[in-house]
Amino acid sequence: MLLDLVQLKEKYNINIDGVIHIGGHWGEEHNLYKSLNINNIIYFEPLPTNFGVLRNKVKGEAICINKALGSQKGEMKMHVESNNQGQSCSFLKPKLHLEQYPHIVFDEEEIVEMDLLDEIFEIKEKKYNFINIDVQGYELEVFKGAKETLKNIDAIISEVNRAEVYENCPMVEELDEFLALYGFKRVETSWDGYTWGDAFYIKNK
Repeated sequence: MLLDLVQLKEKYNINIDGVIHIGGHWGEEHNLYKSLNINNIIYFEPLPTNFGVLRNKVKGEAICINKALGSQKGEMKMHVESNNQGQSCSFLKPKLHLEQYPHIVFDEEEIVEMDLLDEIFEIKEKKYNFINIDVQGYELEVFKGAKETLKNIDAIISEVNRAEVYENCPMVEELDEFLALYGFKRVETSWDGYTWGDAFYIKNK
């Protein structure tokens, strides 16, 4: 995560009741969430190996679900790498990623289960108002499957792209346009990756 959640929370006076973290990987942000006294945390991580590490890291302090999220239900093929600890795995074929990070080789494919965020029983209590999402170019598809959930969300940190890091990945303007339909405005962007970065969206109230 390129943005500083602590600073954002203070700057925009955001009260975080609960986090939906999509693309949980190994739970790197878990200690940060706990330091902010966020007790309602749910992680989604589709790859079994990563999921095992994640579940062991959080030790029952969060809900962990071994699924991918998108705009459809079913089984989907992921392009998998191991050189970057699985952090670059995506449903989209890598494109500029291959030039920017030639040491990261996508040499495997894995079939994972996909669901819609709106259909996940565990979030229906509406105690989650913040989304942190990093799914390597698939963010817009996840949001398309989360239209009802977005009504209860106050802020979002999302990975964004301004070049085709993965084939046919949406540009940041497309995310801006879609999230604007649900009252969100992008107020901070970090382009530390140059072609990709992190953006912070807050809901206009």
